[in-house]
Amino acid sequence: MASTVWKGHLTFGLLSLPVKLYSAARSESISFNQLHKTDNSRVKQVLFCQAEDKPITRAEIVKGYEYEKDKYVVIDDEDIKKVAPKTAKTMEIQEFVKSDEVDPIFFESSYYMAPDDAGEKPYALLFAALKETGCVGVAKIAMHNREHIVILRPGPQGLMLHTMYYRHEIRQVDEFRTDLTLVKDKELDLARMLIASLQAAFDPDKYKDNYRENLLKMVETKVAGKEVVETAAPQHKAQVIDIMEALKMSLKEAKKPVASEAATGTEPRGRKSAGD
Repeated sequence: MASTVWKGHLTFGLLSLPVKLYSAARSESISFNQLHKTDNSRVKQVLFCQAEDKPITRAEIVKGYEYEKDKYVVIDDEDIKKVAPKTAKTMEIQEFVKSDEVDPIFFESSYYMAPDDAGEKPYALLFAALKETGCVGVAKIAMHNREHIVILRPGPQGLMLHTMYYRHEIRQVDEFRTDLTLVKDKELDLARMLIASLQAAFDPDKYKDNYRENLLKMVETKVAGKEVVETAAPQHKAQVIDIMEALKMSLKEAKKPVASEAATGTEPRGRKSAGD
């Protein structure tokens, strides 16, 4: 069973319902331990006091904030609890906005929000209302030692919560811009045709982390005492400088049957067999 990462009350208007959050996704990567090169034994990181020039234990460590160069004020957990906002236990919806007005660049982490005891009916009401109106709720919540602005949206089976970056956390890059005057109508028409030829329903099961799988195979190979074989580099096609020519060639390639489908006798994407 998934562990609860937050538990409290969701409020909007005069309605209040108990809810709990579960983490909806987490990244996976291969981690390595640090070993001593001469004997492959694990090494430990030592906490060291610069002033006394000696190692210390974790019990001797406190939190400190540097307010001036090399000047710190000590902050303990009780101080943090005193200034924790009310959103530590209550999440209040402040407004509703249309879902297509929220730029995905603001999305940070995703959570499942489920109703707690006796909260099923108002939870279902909010879920149905959001689906009907095409809106999402904007709320605030204190979690993981910071206050988050969050988006509540209806997912396939229930309400999803996404923590958001604040405006000041989004990087503003002056070089990031697009000059649409460079685009010619004929090029745009071919680009639309190329997109249409490659269009498919989104299926997350099609996408895999090849690098992670290669690392796992490499580890298994090393454990078995076998030689690691270098991964073959992908064959890059010659670059076509002329945009129109590149689009035309891409369109021709997109219309060809997929090699794996031809080899297995299956029908290419988008075509039906004679019996359909």
